[in-house]
Amino acid sequence: MENSDYSGGGGLFAALGIFAVIYVAIIVLMIVSMWKIFVKAGKPGWAAIIPIYNIIVLLEIVNKPIWWFILLIIPLVNFIILIILIHRLSLSFGQGVGFTLLLIFVGIIGFPMLAFGDYKYVGPLKD
Repeated sequence: MENSDYSGGGGLFAALGIFAVIYVAIIVLMIVSMWKIFVKAGKPGWAAIIPIYNIIVLLEIVNKPIWWFILLIIPLVNFIILIILIHRLSLSFGQGVGFTLLLIFVGIIGFPMLAFGDYKYVGPLKD
């Protein structure tokens, strides 16, 4: 019997395939979650899948001006602005800092909780 240099390649491709399936499942979960969050906030759910427009709708949900989109494309500033937007989203659903931290650090759990849980949209903060 002959030794082959390709004896372990099948396992690598299987692992990559499993990783790809999990990755796509997470992306779909997050898209569906944002869709549901938009609907709860009285916005069209389909807006969650349109690049740039989904950010504009999010800005409307949290009562921030559309020009904040420019802040989101400035490196380093965008991290601060995104944290502010996520916090305001949390507040818009009647939640506090703890839920904001969940959304920031474990968004894969927090966003589906917000979308499919009993959380109600109470409206944006008034500036």
